[in-house]
Amino acid sequence: MEQVSEHQEEILDPALEICDPHHHLWHLDEHGSSELLRSIKVRRYLLPELLEDLEAGHNIVSTVFLDARAFYRASGTAALAPVGETEVVNGVAAMAASGRYGDRRICAGIVGRAYLADGDAVTETLAAHVAAGGGRFRGIRLSASLDPTGSVPRLAVEPPEHLYTLPAFQRGFARLREFDLSFDAWLYHPQIPDLIALARNFPDQPIVLDHVGTPIGLGTYAGKRAEVFEIWRQSIRELATCPNVSIKLGGLGMSIFGFEYGDAPLSSEILADAWRPYIETAIEAFGVERSMFESNYPVDSFTCSYPMLWNALKRIAGGASADEKSWLFRRTAERFYRIEPAS
Repeated sequence: MEQVSEHQEEILDPALEICDPHHHLWHLDEHGSSELLRSIKVRRYLLPELLEDLEAGHNIVSTVFLDARAFYRASGTAALAPVGETEVVNGVAAMAASGRYGDRRICAGIVGRAYLADGDAVTETLAAHVAAGGGRFRGIRLSASLDPTGSVPRLAVEPPEHLYTLPAFQRGFARLREFDLSFDAWLYHPQIPDLIALARNFPDQPIVLDHVGTPIGLGTYAGKRAEVFEIWRQSIRELATCPNVSIKLGGLGMSIFGFEYGDAPLSSEILADAWRPYIETAIEAFGVERSMFESNYPVDSFTCSYPMLWNALKRIAGGASADEKSWLFRRTAERFYRIEPAS
């Protein structure tokens, strides 16, 4: 599926303050390292490219960087390789904090990677991340995304089956609280029960589910949207009973969702219509104080521009009150990632 063409739009509600709690920075090689990355046309997304998006009209006051496996150390142990990315991103955050690029708090929070299935040994990696983060390191993301049918785009690193249930993983997971770190979970909708069990085993550990739990629309799941939606909805409602879990509302621009938008130029109205059932279901289950809109950029550039993405999310939230919007677009993310409000 090719990226859908789109027309230029006026920015909706330009004064609304936004914390974008999920974006990446990277400089990919020509071919990428997985089917998912090869589908992304944006090969370079560093501070200049990020600034171009942040300055496109929406009022982005702060951002959170998520691990992208882009700037790992080329030497040293494998366990400490991801710390190189934290070092690089903290440098980007320090550049932004100089005021040279405006007053946005870019990369005010940093979420990196540590292989928690290393068990107790992961403590060294967590400590190194915190030290490298300059006071900005907030958490760990370790993807469990694995489709047993093998019919969806593969990630750069395939996790073992039921990663979050493995005893070694849970030993490493328990170490997060020692460093006051949160956990970003990314998995596919059939795997949500594993996250429910993890959240119940560690009720004091803050967890956020990325990309609304990624209900798959490709491969063996294609043509089964209603069936997948019902399975996903039941799992989301069950997960929401865990008070330590929040949810990110976004990522729906990824190809894995399998949306078809037709041949007409794409608009935020079209996106909002397609995405609304998933986002409204998640908000209904979690409430606005545990729900946060995300861009997932530049991954979601597969579908639309950064300005159009936020227009679509604003359309979906159009019926919310001003207080509810402040939670969805800024306050939930700031509280979860412990970012001081910009105003």
